[in-house]
Amino acid sequence: MISADQPEPMTFHLNRAMDNGLMQEEAGAKLSHLAFYAGWPKVFSAMPVARQVFESRAN
Repeated sequence: MISADQPEPMTFHLNRAMDNGLMQEEAGAKLSHLAFYAGWPKVFSAMPVARQVFESRAN
């Protein structure tokens, strides 16, 4: 989704991954790793989506 420059559906998949044990730090590391393959601009557009998921799960 990120490499296709469509970060919106990421909300569902990131929540599901975190329900199954993915930690916030691991998700952040995945985004950093993906930036080298998909490009930094695409990851920067996905970061607000990830931030929203992290903040909603913190409550």
